[in-house]
Amino acid sequence: MKAKDLDQDRYYKGVAMVGYDLIKEIVLVSLVVGVVVLGLAVGLSSPDSPSVTLQSWSTADPVGFATTATAELAGTSDSAQYGPPYTDVQGANQALGPLAPQLIAGNSMHLDTTNQFVLSPLSTLAGGDPALAKAISDYKAASSDQQQAWDTAYGDALGAATVDNNGAVTVAAGDYGPVQALMNKMLSVARGGSLDGMLLTNDGKFFQTNYSAPLLFMGDGDYIGSLADAQNLSGDNWGVMNETGSYPGQTWLWLYSLPYQIPPWNTSPNADIEVTAIIGGLTLILLLVPFIPGLRDIPRWVPVHRLVWRHSESA
Repeated sequence: MKAKDLDQDRYYKGVAMVGYDLIKEIVLVSLVVGVVVLGLAVGLSSPDSPSVTLQSWSTADPVGFATTATAELAGTSDSAQYGPPYTDVQGANQALGPLAPQLIAGNSMHLDTTNQFVLSPLSTLAGGDPALAKAISDYKAASSDQQQAWDTAYGDALGAATVDNNGAVTVAAGDYGPVQALMNKMLSVARGGSLDGMLLTNDGKFFQTNYSAPLLFMGDGDYIGSLADAQNLSGDNWGVMNETGSYPGQTWLWLYSLPYQIPPWNTSPNADIEVTAIIGGLTLILLLVPFIPGLRDIPRWVPVHRLVWRHSESA
């Protein structure tokens, strides 16, 4: 008689049985796993570093902030000279032969650091500050050569600047025109926390989510870079693979980060587009392995898989 023809009691007659509560086991396992996960999360979680803002930067490094603000006013910062998609500066784009994606995308932001980062925010405060209004008017009325002379003189003076107990920046006496007054006001506004909001894109939305302007402003200075170095997050520390504090992060990005660490890409002005092309090509080859004669036969010629693969035997 086949087992399927027997009822359950007769089939299992003589077999020792033990009571088993599946619900109880699930609850216990869930509790144990939950405790382990929470414990590991508390002990091994990444540190929660506070966000970097123009306010925190100008408070921690007033001279660095003033130096960057002066470069924004002069139009000599990295953002002002970046080229598309921020500005129309020619020859600033990266290219791979005739391919220049930055030029294809065009200048979508039309960034003018002199006005957008400095003069426009300050102008919103000039109505109740006659001295500030005069400084802005004098700067705008000056010739471009005169503006450049003031900007350069004040920028050079910041190299030996000092900071008093109130956080104000002091430079040696010189011919800075209205630039010194403009930069003192910029520092005051930034330290008060207003500049972060002033630089947000006003697109008519109640909630502002476009932080491009303040991020570009901060990226033009050295402050964020110094924080990244301290947390082992800079490019030469394989930062793309780390989380804050050098905690292990996206380890699958090692291949993308590798070319940036070796010649010629670690010094190439076109490193971004060249590395992207390399990784894109490798990815394409990986996708096309089943269709590439010779390459698809390597597992057959080098049967490493047989070391771990076993044929299943039918019962």
